[in-house]
Amino acid sequence: MNGKRWKRSATTVYNIGYHLIWCSKYRRKVLVSEVAERLKELLLQKARGIGVEIVQMEVMPDHVHLFVKTDPTNSPHFIVHQLKAYTSRVLRKEFPFLKSRLPSLWTRSYYCESVGHISEETIRKYIEDQKGK
Repeated sequence: MNGKRWKRSATTVYNIGYHLIWCSKYRRKVLVSEVAERLKELLLQKARGIGVEIVQMEVMPDHVHLFVKTDPTNSPHFIVHQLKAYTSRVLRKEFPFLKSRLPSLWTRSYYCESVGHISEETIRKYIEDQKGK
């Protein structure tokens, strides 16, 4: 088991990825031009700080898509909370017009889907097939 697909810790071999999406408050189209560029920098910076790899990122005018890889100790909720809190605080400080247009930068909700190399159907079949062994 070696290659880029798996990562290792002292006791674990893992491949954990999440597709995360969250929106600006009221779906306001404020994530454009300098705000969008700065948001990308801040997301990469904070992700490195919490041990998360951003594999793919797309900032749309009113929402953010991320594909992240992490270790088993980071929950999706922790990752999203850290990224949203940090970026909101810094962006609202650096771009004061965001404070006047929105009570907060992000909505309280987010979307999360686990992403893996093996499909759910394959895992179900593998577990079912273990009975006969």
